[in-house]
Amino acid sequence: MVTAVRHLGPNWYACVMGTAIVATAGVALPVHLPGLRTICAAVWLLSLALLLVLLAARALHWRHHADQARAHLLDPGAAPFYGCLAMALLAVGGGALTVGRDWIGTTAAVAVDAVLFTAGTAVGLAAAVAVPYLMAVRQRAEPRQATPVWLLPLVAPMVSAALGPLLVPYLPAGQPRATLLLGCFALFGLSLLATLVMLPLVFARIVTGGPLPLALTPALFLVLGPLGQSTTAVGKFADVAPGVVPAPYSEGFGVLAVLYGVPVMGFALLWLGLATAHTVRARRHGMRFSMTWWAFTFPVGTCVTGAEALARHTGLVVYDGLATGLYAVLVAAWATAAVHTARGLVSGALLAGPRPVPVALRPVTARTTSGAVR
Repeated sequence: MVTAVRHLGPNWYACVMGTAIVATAGVALPVHLPGLRTICAAVWLLSLALLLVLLAARALHWRHHADQARAHLLDPGAAPFYGCLAMALLAVGGGALTVGRDWIGTTAAVAVDAVLFTAGTAVGLAAAVAVPYLMAVRQRAEPRQATPVWLLPLVAPMVSAALGPLLVPYLPAGQPRATLLLGCFALFGLSLLATLVMLPLVFARIVTGGPLPLALTPALFLVLGPLGQSTTAVGKFADVAPGVVPAPYSEGFGVLAVLYGVPVMGFALLWLGLATAHTVRARRHGMRFSMTWWAFTFPVGTCVTGAEALARHTGLVVYDGLATGLYAVLVAAWATAAVHTARGLVSGALLAGPRPVPVALRPVTARTTSGAVR
């Protein structure tokens, strides 16, 4: 077991995120299918189990393979995935209140969410500061290396912003509720502005530097994360604001949910089309399964929850349809990624170290006395 976890990176937390969002997005769908809530509760329980297993495995990784763990921190391609740890904690915590309470009870669900929300927010804020700092000071990342993976530590506070309002009704009325709500709004602004700074680098790299490497192409879907999650967040603010903050501001949150959410969801759909086109191209060029395929899950799930929020606050049936259609895509993507991951674990391929790159021998040339090459 100790040897097996040597190459277990923080990117594995994407499995937890992708599984948890299937449960939380499914339970809020406008379509009420028999048994759907029970299935979502079971999926949430699976995400909790995955989280516990990965936390234990990553603890072994740090204890017995500290050299590899430090190498991940100094790698601009691996360090941003520490944002996934924060988002995994937050996603499972939020799922406890939305659907997990059906099985563990409301009291236990509130306790689980409070612990995981606090831990996830702390880890997310640390990653949002530490990872860009390491990229600038130790890793010396270059613009040509920019990928959507760089957004991960910056999106984590947005997940806190979207899931924190779930805890507001369980706090004492007055200052505690208002503090948490406005604290989540501050996290929303922190993540949004940081994303707006980083996203142009990513877009410029794609447009001017050509398509991403085949294995990294699914990472394009990561851009959907801050878009869908921020739309979800403003919808949640509007849900809980009445009675928590004074009337003018509570009404303002309702306006923000629509005036912000509608155009951002429009851009998310544009990016979804662009990312899908790149993925189809990569697949035709031989893209095979890798852990980056989990990027097809959580970001799409945030667009589902964003569409659900817009459906609540606009009353438009079109957003109900959008949420349902995107959820079908999410479930298909999750099933595909889960099956391939299970196969890779059974075969040992996913936990194996990187394959050495074969070194091509340079051709030997000889010159005659006249100088001709032969």
